[in-house]
Amino acid sequence: MRDLPLPTLPIAEIRAPRRSLHRSEPGRVVAEAPARARLEVVWARHEDEVREAQRLRYQVFAEEMGARLSVPKGSPAGHDIDVFDPYCEHLLVRAAGRDGEPGPVIGTYRVLTPEAARRVGGLYSETEFDLTRLRPLRSRMVELGRSCVHPEHRSGGAILALWGALAEFMVRNRLDTMVGCASVSMRDGGHYAASLWEQLRHTHLAPIEYQVQPRLPLPVEELQHDLTVEAPALIKGYLRCGAKILGAPAWDPDFNTADLPMLMRIDDLPAKYRRHFLGA
Repeated sequence: MRDLPLPTLPIAEIRAPRRSLHRSEPGRVVAEAPARARLEVVWARHEDEVREAQRLRYQVFAEEMGARLSVPKGSPAGHDIDVFDPYCEHLLVRAAGRDGEPGPVIGTYRVLTPEAARRVGGLYSETEFDLTRLRPLRSRMVELGRSCVHPEHRSGGAILALWGALAEFMVRNRLDTMVGCASVSMRDGGHYAASLWEQLRHTHLAPIEYQVQPRLPLPVEELQHDLTVEAPALIKGYLRCGAKILGAPAWDPDFNTADLPMLMRIDDLPAKYRRHFLGA
């Protein structure tokens, strides 16, 4: 088993949000999900832990969603792997284990820090969007990506546990901005995604100085975009935390999704979420 390189920023000792999480050992949190299932949030320290996250990603993206994944040559079968993974920090949430053994990974995010983005040559989001207007933010901006939760654990506890750890990581390392792509299924041909963008651009569009352009735009005008739709739970959660949509969606034909560029800043967290995630 090969140790991964040291993280590009110090991994924080994760502080527990009030009432919902309680401290375990340094770098770990044990959370109570709504069904009283115990969850543990950890940062991957070794390659085998990253592989666990990549297997979960493959299960969700390829097997469940039907994505066509292009992986580097020599990658193990049944894993979602790309060139950004070795440069990222990987946040994992585990279900309860037995007999002192760690439980299975049931949720994950990957985090690309500013220094790591410089080393790899950019952000994953830049393959889909022109992010030139975000240049003034980049020294304190991380990219979140490849977020997913196992289908049996989507009641909310896992994602809240991940968000608490992400918020602590950001504050501890003096980072203030998160950017990433929020994917919307195009199984209906894109009409839902086009209608969602049409709604959100009137209510949650970022100021023009932060707006970005898709490299392969979703052809909204050719789709039905006047449906009354509700945002997916993850996007709805981001918006409640103060996130903004940065512009029109890009079309990702490999994942068969429309990707909305999103930006969230720690300073924009509403007070109740600041108390919940940061205890402040």
